[in-house]
Amino acid sequence: MKEFIKSEAKTETAVLVALITKTQDERKTQEYLDELEFLAETAGAVTVKRFTQRLDGPSSVTYVGKGKLEEIRSYIVAEEEAEREVGMVIFDDELSAKQLRNIEKELKVKILDRTSLILDIFAMRAQTANAKTQVELAQYRYMLPRLQRLWTHLERQGGGSGGGGGKGSVGLRGPGETQLEMDRRIILNRMSLLKQRLAEIDKQKTTQRKNRGRLIRVALVGYTNVGKSTLINLLAKSEVFAENKLFATLDTTVRKVIIENLPFLLADTVGFIRKLPTDLVESFKSTLDETREADLLVHVVDVSHPDFEEQYDVVNKTLMDLGCQDKPRLLVFNKMDAYSWTEKETDDLTPCTKENISLDQLMATWMARLGEDCIFISARERMHIEELKELLYKRVKELHVQKYPYNDFLFQQYNDEGEAD
Repeated sequence: MKEFIKSEAKTETAVLVALITKTQDERKTQEYLDELEFLAETAGAVTVKRFTQRLDGPSSVTYVGKGKLEEIRSYIVAEEEAEREVGMVIFDDELSAKQLRNIEKELKVKILDRTSLILDIFAMRAQTANAKTQVELAQYRYMLPRLQRLWTHLERQGGGSGGGGGKGSVGLRGPGETQLEMDRRIILNRMSLLKQRLAEIDKQKTTQRKNRGRLIRVALVGYTNVGKSTLINLLAKSEVFAENKLFATLDTTVRKVIIENLPFLLADTVGFIRKLPTDLVESFKSTLDETREADLLVHVVDVSHPDFEEQYDVVNKTLMDLGCQDKPRLLVFNKMDAYSWTEKETDDLTPCTKENISLDQLMATWMARLGEDCIFISARERMHIEELKELLYKRVKELHVQKYPYNDFLFQQYNDEGEAD
């Protein structure tokens, strides 16, 4: 009897490339590369090497300089000779069609940029018809201006109009251009169909939101992987998928939460990220509408992340782009159990850095600035969850009384003896 040889699927390996510029110093570049590595890991790739280069800005031809590209190529060749094949090279910024074509020609491996990597993760994570449609539309929007590089193997033929016409003359068009035009038309038609489908989904979502009754809507917003899904599971006693990976949640999940005698709706939205592709923001409009229509935004921040302040700014900027900057907001610093800091020596007179700030100092600073609009918790360890519930109750009740002054949803509370409070 013939035996089948079982072989394990090989994990793809990746090389990361980023620039150090006047607006992005080495520390920030390394933090961006850390995030890019996490994105690659989420997509299923293992990072084996990082390359950085100091430039005023990305080269319009090859993103990095010619010498750096040769260095990357030498590394890839050396790895291949050592039977350690490099599967892909991922660039930290979005690449143009020209850059992609030139880099692929030189490196001869799969080339991805941050946008295409995020799109790949979104495609992998999409579960519902809504999310799948939004991801597909974003992929086509990304692909359309880059179509030409897919057909470089079909050279444009020189045609003639009459006798002796050369290249560029009016007349025959080569198969490369014909195929390109066909593909462009197919993609545009498909995009039009997807937009119609999303418009229909948007109508359904709007109807669903109208049918939710007279309840205050609270939306959890924040950077990706800050613990929003864990928090909604805790508050709503539900089972929303939560994982320590980027973009674990793509679809908006809405749950009814009751604190004491106050019911309200709590929505878990898609996480934001630095350099979020504009195509994704546009495609995920119907998902982000949950944020736009919320009465209260609960901005969740991962306080244990070394660069949480920049993540905080990224979310604020995205909310501003969505027109949500004036909505009532509550700032929740999550993962306080994982916060770490380095205490300075008593004889160290150098200025304190953010690595030297204790959690108590951090809490005092932010709470002094924001007062009751700020709270520190740990959703995983259930630290300060009761205080968060009290704060939510207070804020939601204020909004509820303002918006629905004659609403009878606020039911009477009773104590253990059965007497009304």
